[in-house]
Amino acid sequence: MHFVGTFWALVPPIIAIVLALVTKEVYMSLFIGILSGALLYSKFAPIAAAESIFEVMISKLSKPSNIGILIFLVFLGIIVALMTRAGGSAAYGEWANKKIKSRKGALMSTFGLGALIFVDDYFNCLTVGSVMRPVTDRYNISRVKLAYIIDATAAPVCIIAPISSWAAAVSGYTSGDGFRLFLQTIPYNLYAWITIIMVIYIAMSDFDFGSMKKFELNAKNNGDLFSGPNEYQSEQEIPVSSKGKVIDLVLPIVFLIIACIICLVYTGGFFDGVDFITAFSNCVASTGLVLGSFATLIFIFLMYIPRGIITFKEFADCIPEGFKMMSSAIIILVLAWTLGGFCSDVLDAGTFVYNAVSGSNISFSIFPIVLFLIGAGLAFSTGTSWGTFSILIPIVTEVFPEGSPLMVISISAVLAGAVCGDHISPISDTTIMASAGAQCNHVNHVATQIPYAITVAFSCAVGYIVAGFTTNWLATVISAMTTLVIILLILRARENKQA
Repeated sequence: MHFVGTFWALVPPIIAIVLALVTKEVYMSLFIGILSGALLYSKFAPIAAAESIFEVMISKLSKPSNIGILIFLVFLGIIVALMTRAGGSAAYGEWANKKIKSRKGALMSTFGLGALIFVDDYFNCLTVGSVMRPVTDRYNISRVKLAYIIDATAAPVCIIAPISSWAAAVSGYTSGDGFRLFLQTIPYNLYAWITIIMVIYIAMSDFDFGSMKKFELNAKNNGDLFSGPNEYQSEQEIPVSSKGKVIDLVLPIVFLIIACIICLVYTGGFFDGVDFITAFSNCVASTGLVLGSFATLIFIFLMYIPRGIITFKEFADCIPEGFKMMSSAIIILVLAWTLGGFCSDVLDAGTFVYNAVSGSNISFSIFPIVLFLIGAGLAFSTGTSWGTFSILIPIVTEVFPEGSPLMVISISAVLAGAVCGDHISPISDTTIMASAGAQCNHVNHVATQIPYAITVAFSCAVGYIVAGFTTNWLATVISAMTTLVIILLILRARENKQA
């Protein structure tokens, strides 16, 4: 039986995702998904299947961009460990406790910081998590709620930010003036805008539903931020210097942001005469982030050691401590990449989706909603929104003439669907990073986030149906927003009735 380029290519990630949500064991679920992919590819020959697992894993680990992400993760872990040991995180927590007076303030501050750090989603997740954890912990905000706020202000913000690694990626998948086309998609990117509105509403109202409500009640009433054991090394286990000040956290974070932006445009040729926007479009995100985080480590060394905040030995001790903090995220990432490799590269799910969409006689008017749903399903199954862009955007540009309003709306629907699927997928690297940033159980983060994301996705689906038939932006946004309000009113009424 032939499995390559067929629906069977999507079966391994489906197995992994279902197992992860049912068993709450992410490592074994991912491995079983990988094993099923290997067996399908080898036509159930055990030795060939085992060989293919190592081949795909090694091919993913040999990609410079993936190696860069892993190194960036380790460097961020070391930076967090250093700021914690120097007392910067504790000092910031005490300062924020005086300035932020409520749970609502802590949640909105987390959202605000996430919206400000729009350069890259990985960078966003880890930076916001490390800065805001002490603040949200003080107000007994569950780690899964923190992870949701982080995740909802990572990819959804990056995908509507002109200066971001995501804008660069999308521009590269389109023909002609890709950056101008990306700018045109921003108003129609419903998932990004409605997610941002949803986060603000959840933060301001302190309203929760689904499994998130259980975690939040446990955190509020019992002070249990995890509702179970914490799989991450506790930062409280790291000795904390009494000499630390707020500046020992703020200045390294500010330097990190500036250094990463400079290094990103450096990799795009900015210092060779290329203009800023083009340099950002051509940047190598993983290389830029590694260079920026490494420069920050040097900056922290020069900032802490001469002032006697920490000793040289304590600085060195933070290197393995930082690695330990990120070990869980690294393992999940490697397994997720391997599973995605089987789905996309080996079993060729992209060919199956491409043939199914381009070979169909779908009415142009329902193209946006169809592409939104396919994009969400494909990104959910493969764990990659960028891979989904690369498959579906060429289909859109092939179907519609340049300058067509439906082409812009359809590309927006692809971007929105891909971010939606990526947002709720247990094997998505961004979702994994959000769990790492909040330092919470990964499966718990996914399970609590899905009801919120599905609520937004349903509202977007209604919006894209209207968009396909009217091509009117105002009608599209009003229909999506109205749907969201109705859903939230129904959920709130049901929660009040149960109370």
